[in-house]
Amino acid sequence: MRRVAPISLLLAAFACGEAEPGPNACRDEGTEGATAACLEPTLPPEHYVEQALLYFDTLDVDAPIENVPDYHPLVARWEWPPWLLLTGFGAEDMIDTGLSLRELDPSTVPERDCRFFETQPFARCYVVFEYEEGPCPIYEEFTFDAEGRGNFIEAWSDLPGLLPQDRAADPWGEAPGFPRLANRIPGLGNASGSVELEGEAMRRAGRRDPEVADFAERAMDWERAWARELIAADPDFFAQGCGW
Repeated sequence: MRRVAPISLLLAAFACGEAEPGPNACRDEGTEGATAACLEPTLPPEHYVEQALLYFDTLDVDAPIENVPDYHPLVARWEWPPWLLLTGFGAEDMIDTGLSLRELDPSTVPERDCRFFETQPFARCYVVFEYEEGPCPIYEEFTFDAEGRGNFIEAWSDLPGLLPQDRAADPWGEAPGFPRLANRIPGLGNASGSVELEGEAMRRAGRRDPEVADFAERAMDWERAWARELIAADPDFFAQGCGW
């Protein structure tokens, strides 16, 4: 007589097979739509930490102006509210923006705690910027392509209620459900580390994740999207994130 598995076990097995991957899981490994979490570090830990520190040098008037990280050509910077979401897209724009901020809104970054992690984002930092108005505490993460070039930078204000995690319980965003955007964007983990904004992988990801769709739409014309966000923001949006 054939043995038939209980229906509850069959349903459980089906459910496990169909479970939606978490926000930090590798998706579509080996394809053009591979996410950053599919990558492992290919360079010494010091490389990733150094690249993060060089990024902060671009915003620190006390650092040499020639200090610039090795950006991927399509590097993106995403700054969560109360800041303006997509605030840079493309290596040239990132470098130009850093140079402009040195003149228009100068700051130093005297406090930096940057660490390497075996999983993406490979570099994660707690820093404090110093502006004329006062200090601005930030938690920032750096995602890299297979060559060690930074291709996604993601920042949150390090003020109570603005970090997405309980800092005491998970200070470095290591929980599987940590809601970073970087590990949800298709293409950051492919062979070239490049996103294809109008590609099928991006459209598919956007259908299941509104924040990915929002990123892709903004990146099509990031300066216009940034300007719209600036107009809609509170006049003191930056101060809100810094605690002034």
